[in-house]
Amino acid sequence: MDKKEFEKEWHILDIQEIAAELKSDTANGLSEKEVSERLNTYGPNVLTRQKGRKPIIRFLIQFNQPLIIILLVATVVTVVLAEYIDAIVIFAVVLINAFIGFVQESKALKAIESLARSMVSQATVVRDGEKKQIDSSDLVPGDIVILQPGDKIPADLRLLKIRELQVDESALTGESIPVQKEAVVLEKDMDLADRRNMAYSSTLVTAGTAKGIVVSIGDRTEIGRINILIASADILETPLTRKIHHFSKILLYVILVMAVLTFVVGFLRGQDWIEMFMASVALAVGAIPEGLPAAITIMLAIGVSRMAKRNAIIRKLPAVETLGSTMVICSDKTGTLTQNQMTVQDIVSGGSRYAVTGVGYAPEGQMEENGQKVDISSNHALQEILAAGILCNDASIKKTDQGWQVEGDPTEGALITVAMKAGYDPEKLEREKPKLDTIPFESKRQYMATLHSQGEGRPNLIYIKGSIESICLECRQMLLPDGKSDTPEHDVIMEWVESMTDKGLRVLAFGRKQVESDKTEITHADLEEGIEFLGLQGMIDPPRPEAVEAVKTSIAAGIRVKMITGDHAGTAAAIARQMGLCEESCSYHTREVLTGRDIERLSDEELENQADHTAVFARVSPEQKLRLVEALQRRDNVVAMTGDGVNDAPALRRANIGVAMGITGTEVSKESADMVLTDDNFATIEAAVEEGRGIFDNLVKFITWTLPTNGGEGLVIFLSILLGMQLPILPVQILWINMSTALLLGLMLAFEPKEAGIMKRTPRNPHTPILTRPLVVRIITVSILLVIGAFGLFKLELFLSNGNTELARTMAVNVFVFGEMFFLFNCRSITHPFWVLGIWSNPFLWLGVFVMTVLQLIYTYSSVFNTVFQSAPLGLLEWGLILGNSLLIFIVVELEKYIWRRLGHHPLGLVD
Repeated sequence: MDKKEFEKEWHILDIQEIAAELKSDTANGLSEKEVSERLNTYGPNVLTRQKGRKPIIRFLIQFNQPLIIILLVATVVTVVLAEYIDAIVIFAVVLINAFIGFVQESKALKAIESLARSMVSQATVVRDGEKKQIDSSDLVPGDIVILQPGDKIPADLRLLKIRELQVDESALTGESIPVQKEAVVLEKDMDLADRRNMAYSSTLVTAGTAKGIVVSIGDRTEIGRINILIASADILETPLTRKIHHFSKILLYVILVMAVLTFVVGFLRGQDWIEMFMASVALAVGAIPEGLPAAITIMLAIGVSRMAKRNAIIRKLPAVETLGSTMVICSDKTGTLTQNQMTVQDIVSGGSRYAVTGVGYAPEGQMEENGQKVDISSNHALQEILAAGILCNDASIKKTDQGWQVEGDPTEGALITVAMKAGYDPEKLEREKPKLDTIPFESKRQYMATLHSQGEGRPNLIYIKGSIESICLECRQMLLPDGKSDTPEHDVIMEWVESMTDKGLRVLAFGRKQVESDKTEITHADLEEGIEFLGLQGMIDPPRPEAVEAVKTSIAAGIRVKMITGDHAGTAAAIARQMGLCEESCSYHTREVLTGRDIERLSDEELENQADHTAVFARVSPEQKLRLVEALQRRDNVVAMTGDGVNDAPALRRANIGVAMGITGTEVSKESADMVLTDDNFATIEAAVEEGRGIFDNLVKFITWTLPTNGGEGLVIFLSILLGMQLPILPVQILWINMSTALLLGLMLAFEPKEAGIMKRTPRNPHTPILTRPLVVRIITVSILLVIGAFGLFKLELFLSNGNTELARTMAVNVFVFGEMFFLFNCRSITHPFWVLGIWSNPFLWLGVFVMTVLQLIYTYSSVFNTVFQSAPLGLLEWGLILGNSLLIFIVVELEKYIWRRLGHHPLGLVD
């Protein structure tokens, strides 16, 4: 046998062809000798684990980043300066960052391991004519497998014989309800989700039994193909890591150039080369923002904490900021945009149509006609169709700590709920009309029927529910509200059906038939005539109200929302219309919905255009989800992708931010994702995007705040050498300024509340740099003001104090510290005056200002600090000059903000 044989389209072959291809006996199975030979040929039924880098290599690669290189340089510099404590602190930051990156990369590799674990199970096979229990890893092509309710399907099977088999394929295909299987030959051009004669590895048997033949194992199964997709899907850099990487490179080059220039200029002026080397070192120390990596990590960690309170668990820190950059959200339908609880919304009975309020399995709501509540006590037709829904039913609903839950088929759960809304007690009704016999649902006949006793002296009653074609077309009588019967108008019934299906409703028809009181069994022959039509019930998994609002908010924020589902095109379009994702005319026929087949026919270039302009995608396979994400990304979109199934894992991993479902999600999808929603709710994504935007704002505020200090310190050193002057600040004083202010002042910006209107702005262009032109102008302006203040007051104090260098340098240090403190209030808002946010809205900032002021007083007046840092006590005149310079910085920045506002230019490069 050639391995290529197992890539055949097995759903189009009949049983004899399959048995011949696989050289198997469908009755007795394979012999142990044949099994042994095939195990040697094809290997075990397991997923191949991809080889990756060794852990030590993955750890060392974390150091190959410009910002980390800058910090390593800073570590060496501080060791040269004998500042060993600072060296230890900076190097600890380097190690922590490397460790976090290593752990994050390791988590991404766990997705494939999780997928491999999901295939480990037991299987019942027929070998040498006998049933045996074996490990699923020992299955080979051609094995005959027996399936029972509750089994995890161990390999890809072509079904040979079935008895009412239903399979939950939601994790693989996205189908929201169990699929009814059939042992029939199908057409070639069938989507994976429509191949009813196939059972796929790792899906679950929910009802019925079957016999199947193994056609694919391991990597050749559908889940195996997904495993390969996960391994091959590239993990993209987040916008933040990309921008920080670029920013760090520029910073590294600027610092090196300035340090070399400082050394060369001083050396050419005839100054001692060792002294010039130490001056260059001082410049590097001043220009390196030692607190930046730690600040970014802490700010993102605070964002993680905030998001956790809003039901979003972040697995990878940069994902916090990526959310704020999101331009397109590709969302699954079932459970994310919808309730994941089937709900009856329309009932047609006795010639009238009724609307049903309330959603989900909670029996809260009522039946209405023309907006008025309906009393069913005098409406026999409504009473009977609701009773039929309870009695012709194998499910139940129960109230739990998590709310009302269905045990059994979701469709049947919806029928019980709607009857309870009308006042029925299911247990009481089942006692009054006990079930005597059942004809289970068969895909061939498309109906289910139950026989019930009505008590002594009364005829027994058959209730039947099923497809329109199986019931309506056979009925000659229709029950009316007054209890009498009339002839049904089939054309009118079909108009009702069409109207309901246009709304995306799944429609079931109901009927009844009276039989003799001594009849205790029913057959299909009993249902061939005499059925009285009771009406129709239309149900759907309805949109979450909060998700509808979240979609509106996202669209208002310039974020495009796209629905990608494995469900049918009609259902997807109906939900999309209710969600506001497309126009009222939206349907597959108007080409506003693309199916998996449509995507398959498109080239990559054509798909780019279609993906950009289409909001609804139905019947989509795992490869197609991945293609859609890649097509959107090629248009420079930052894409968030939601998913809960194994089939979603490759796209989740490829997306800029993968969002998995915490309740219904598989372990594979969670391991592949950057974020997990604990409530499976689209509204949580919108809330997380809002938090992400706020965190990016705060990061920009911190970077804008910290760079003038580093730039100013570097310029002070450079200009001192260039002009042949004494250094206004020493390397040890620079380290004091950088480390203390970053911790006590800059980090307080992490606690800034989100600015008003944050979700009315357009998403950031991924190519927009962290620092836009207005912010660069602001940074340069403040740097120059700090340099002028430090130089000017340093020289003035030298003059006033007859050359007291310690006093003059203390002035310069305080110019930087208090200049940063006043500028901190400017940075509370990029565009508006700080008081717009509320003067006391960030108490942590005021705490930081207070502690920093106290520390600076200690630095200035403590004899110990005077000795260590070569500082000296200042008088009131000096403090007046320092605070005056700081106030000047504050006023200039507020004026600059005002000018940008008048020009209508947003400093972040956004549109409000």
